[in-house]
Amino acid sequence: MNAPHFPDLTRRGFLTGAGALVVSFAIPVHAQEAATPAPAPAPAKPSTLPGSLADTPSLDAWIRIDADGSITVFTGKAELGQGTKTSLRQIAAEELEVEPAAIRLITADTALTPDEGYTAGSQTIQNSGTAIRHASAQVRQILVAKAGEKLGVPADQLKAQAGKVVGPDGAALGYGELVVTDFLHVDAAADTRLKAPETYHAIGKPFARVDIPAKVTGGEAFVQDMRLPGMVHARVVRPPSYSAKLTGFKEAAVKAMPGVVAVVHDGDFLAVVAKEEFQAVKAMRAMAATATWQEGAALPDQDQLAAFLEKSVAEVGTVTSVGAEAAPGARTVEAQFTRAYQMHGSIGPSSAVAMVDNGLTTVWTHTQGVYPDRKAIAQMLGVPPEKVRCIHTEGSGCYGHNGADDAAADAALIAQALPRTPVRVQWMRDQEHLWEPYGPAMLTKASATLDEKGSIVSWHYDLWSNNHGTRPGSAGSLIAGRLMAKHFPPDPAKLQISPLGNGDRNAIPLYDVPNQRVNWHFVADMPVRVSALRGLGAYCNVFSIESFMDELALVAKADRVEYRLRHLKDPRARKVIEVAAEKFGWSDDPMPEGRGRGFAFAKYKNHAAYLAIALEADVDRDSGAIAISHVVCAVDCGEAVAPDSIVNQTEGGILQSLSWTLYEAVHFNDTRILSADWSAYPILRFSAVPDSVEVHVVDNPGSPYLGVAEAAQGPTAGAIANAFRHATGKRIHDLPYTRERVKAVLGV
Repeated sequence: MNAPHFPDLTRRGFLTGAGALVVSFAIPVHAQEAATPAPAPAPAKPSTLPGSLADTPSLDAWIRIDADGSITVFTGKAELGQGTKTSLRQIAAEELEVEPAAIRLITADTALTPDEGYTAGSQTIQNSGTAIRHASAQVRQILVAKAGEKLGVPADQLKAQAGKVVGPDGAALGYGELVVTDFLHVDAAADTRLKAPETYHAIGKPFARVDIPAKVTGGEAFVQDMRLPGMVHARVVRPPSYSAKLTGFKEAAVKAMPGVVAVVHDGDFLAVVAKEEFQAVKAMRAMAATATWQEGAALPDQDQLAAFLEKSVAEVGTVTSVGAEAAPGARTVEAQFTRAYQMHGSIGPSSAVAMVDNGLTTVWTHTQGVYPDRKAIAQMLGVPPEKVRCIHTEGSGCYGHNGADDAAADAALIAQALPRTPVRVQWMRDQEHLWEPYGPAMLTKASATLDEKGSIVSWHYDLWSNNHGTRPGSAGSLIAGRLMAKHFPPDPAKLQISPLGNGDRNAIPLYDVPNQRVNWHFVADMPVRVSALRGLGAYCNVFSIESFMDELALVAKADRVEYRLRHLKDPRARKVIEVAAEKFGWSDDPMPEGRGRGFAFAKYKNHAAYLAIALEADVDRDSGAIAISHVVCAVDCGEAVAPDSIVNQTEGGILQSLSWTLYEAVHFNDTRILSADWSAYPILRFSAVPDSVEVHVVDNPGSPYLGVAEAAQGPTAGAIANAFRHATGKRIHDLPYTRERVKAVLGV
């Protein structure tokens, strides 16, 4: 398959080539790729602008209208399979009064788009969507005002419609006819008036996702599919373990193999380049067979991870402290939970393409942050950031910080040896499994005091975890940077407590408890490579909190749904719980032996989507298998831009969490990671997908967007845990719920 060749554009070159009259684009100075010096930026001032407009306020950084009336929208966020390319078109089209198909959307590219950091934390619609919507609304108002000047008609008598501004007498001017130089080179206004929900024609309506056809027909969908003219293929040879040092390899024999055009060796970094892909694979295998390494035992006992985390604490941070340290009550309940290391397990191993031409290294990459990745790659190469351009190109797999950034660094480093030649790097399956950053192991402990009525009067929660985000960063966050002879060390891990959350994400329960203490026992250094896996600490924290809430409800002799509602005043939280319970047909009555119902709730990050879930599980005592038969979920993510995408993302999150919760754990000995393939790291199979998964969208037209893509993972794990407890009378405190663990808990 041949992916399209992306031209080496700068933002100004893009403008010139397209022939638009808008010639000034306000990308912040630090984000530009232009080779010419830029004027000093104006002093920063506090902004009240919504979403990402606060960092990039100029309208022409987001919207471009050409003289022919065509519309281009720019976003610094990437399409990761969440439907961004469709949803952002809908948002822009709504305020610009055109159909979504009329919008050309350009996603994360350091030469063309705003710097919006990472596409992470379910913040694309929340931040970029909000910025694009407000910018689009103001652009529409500017066009209407300019049409009023040309037509001699008051602006309040004009309306935008299908790419034109129409007057009361039918006179109309197309958007392109209203374009003048720099007319959008103005800062966004904080008080821009948005359309009313009852007038929507695009937001909230069903539109086919633009990224799907190529993905389901074998088209040119992913960076793995890219085939540029004259492109060569590279494969890397990784060390057998984190601490291994290269002591030798037979370079001459590999160079003599058919099709081989280069061997790249820099410290412990080894790669081979060949004209054809399978030639590169054979050369890689030959090189790996001759390479010798010095290794040492450096990993802890996998069966004693909780103890390892407890003894590895660098400092303790207070996540929240409310009310009294303790409160008198009738009974105190305690519990401890753990989560294993888990991998992204991307179905398509990481890939990237890079080319060096005229001193500029261009990298096509599935990174979640083109600007941070550019910075890290530039440091690794020893060049200024403007000498590296990163273009986001979709990849077949993501859900956090997997190997995409590392593949980009591999390609960039290898390409230096072959100027003006596109170099495609493709990882192998075992490389993806053994070298991607894992979701961190965690330990949590919960303690609550109940009054005579069973209500919670005091809550203590402690978590042991490291920083879940080790994305670029510096060159030390890249495998190639660590393996090079120059050897860039990893960035020091820091305890960072913020509203967005990290390892502590969702550690504060949304439930109303007068006295709360939440502490993060920070582990600075993990023995294996870790970073952001979808949801970060929220998955384990919600699993722990929701498991514990069920235990408290049992002690209080209360219905588990009613018990949650008893401790919630937030009307939107109550609403999703009530909808999920009603649609499921909730009852806390006993079920036949081996069958149970589970329920769980969370508001992701305590400021994103509300989600409640009910499900039914069957536990086979003899085999230890847990089968989830029926799932009902209710989700409120504010105004629903693309209901189908919300349902798709939530269904996907539920299935992903099912896989994490029932199957997934990284295994290792004292020296090496052992989970090199799918047999050693099993995941959910189609045969284990529930018979039905219902997602009910609780829409709130006109309300702010709330991120939704990661809202389901924690509640799903909690609901499975609670269904198992309901079915068996036993509680499993450790993730995942493998067959072996189930049988051990049941005494089989």
